[in-house]
Amino acid sequence: MPELPEVETVRRGLAARLEGRRLIRAETRRPDLRIPLPADFGPRLTGRRVLTVGRRAKYLLLTMDDGTVLIAHLGMSGRMTLGPVPGGPLDRHDHVVFETEDGTEVRFNDHRRFGLMTFAAADSLESHPLLAGLGPEPLGNAFNGPALAAALAGRRTPIKAALLDQKVVAGIGNIYACEALYGARLSPRRQAYTVQGGRAERLVEAVRAVLGAAIAAGGSSLRDYVQASGELGYFQHAWQVYGREGEACAAPECGAPIRRLVQSNRSTFYCPRCQR
Repeated sequence: MPELPEVETVRRGLAARLEGRRLIRAETRRPDLRIPLPADFGPRLTGRRVLTVGRRAKYLLLTMDDGTVLIAHLGMSGRMTLGPVPGGPLDRHDHVVFETEDGTEVRFNDHRRFGLMTFAAADSLESHPLLAGLGPEPLGNAFNGPALAAALAGRRTPIKAALLDQKVVAGIGNIYACEALYGARLSPRRQAYTVQGGRAERLVEAVRAVLGAAIAAGGSSLRDYVQASGELGYFQHAWQVYGREGEACAAPECGAPIRRLVQSNRSTFYCPRCQR
């Protein structure tokens, strides 16, 4: 599933082509994705100008000039890309198509249909059921050592599980939780409540560094994810632990083999020597 860096990369690509432009077509080619598409989807968006293309956690937020916000989630396999030839042949999994006044075409392709699109009002966006209760953005000022320490206080779960809790911090998924814990030299098995003080500060710095580097690389492409331009992301080539079971730790003073364990039905990769 695309995580924060992938969604942010898509957001930036879409913003460059959509912000300030009017939609002349909003077409749905099936009635539902993960949930039913709004019945008035096309009429409600056609003729509207896109003011901003934002992001909250793993959700894309397209704000229109009438106060409508289109909330979009890529799900497991969703792609939101600029069409190669506006008006050209569509793939059978191109379920939603947008076209702007300058001829830009955006296609939402999702062969598994785990993505979603729905509407919200801009003035009550944060209380929408999909967004209410989300933790701070990891690249924002509200995410810092003391705030993370407070969120983890008393939590007797592994720190890896806590990082995946969207109420603790928004947008981090399995890949970047593994990478951030390695960067902070914290074991994924460590109890969350013990990550206080300097440990919390280190983890915040590692989260920011990993996410920033991933965004700069266009995200990580595994199976389905591509940037809005259709290009692959490249951060998978910079992973330090994720997917590297049995390979030597990259730390010069270490070299221990990376291990894999299963936590909450997800693979966790870590260095048993560097991470404590």
